[in-house]
Amino acid sequence: MEIAENAALVVVDVQKGFDEADFWGPRNNPDADDNIASLIDVWQATGRPVVFVRHDSPKPGSPLRTGYEGNGFKEYVERRRGKGVGGAELLVTKTVNSAFYGTPDLDAWLKAEGVSQVVVAGIQTNMCVETTARMGGNLGYEVVVAYDATHTFDLEGPFGWRRSADELAQASAVSLHGGGFARVVATKDVVDAAG
Repeated sequence: MEIAENAALVVVDVQKGFDEADFWGPRNNPDADDNIASLIDVWQATGRPVVFVRHDSPKPGSPLRTGYEGNGFKEYVERRRGKGVGGAELLVTKTVNSAFYGTPDLDAWLKAEGVSQVVVAGIQTNMCVETTARMGGNLGYEVVVAYDATHTFDLEGPFGWRRSADELAQASAVSLHGGGFARVVATKDVVDAAG
């Protein structure tokens, strides 16, 4: 696998509010945070651009609402912000599922930076990570999703259907990879290729 010299890492919604298990329910992939941290570290060490995306929920009861502690980035992400060795860094805030519908305009920024490959990691696999990856593919970027640097939660849908976090994450990976929106890979492979 090849990771471009200027590939952008898009870190989606790694916020404290997602640690509120009573609100979200059971999650998968306890190693996601360590994997996300390792991606940020290699991106910053190699001077590649990093985009930190924060979801500012407009819903009053959301753990991700603005003004609430849960809106902030998890400590390990906050500690790494601004620590790159020359690589560009961007903060995008959004109120919807896609980082491409945020402020400032992610697509315009990536184009201005000459970026054609993006690596996506973060929370939730089947929500904002998947939506951002799909839109990135639609916009013509070569999208790589570091599958084990994401996690999600159990969810109930229509007709009483309930799926576990693992089932949802796997379905998301199959749709993205099998549908040609993104290449879904392991974090280790991305780190090895980028280092």
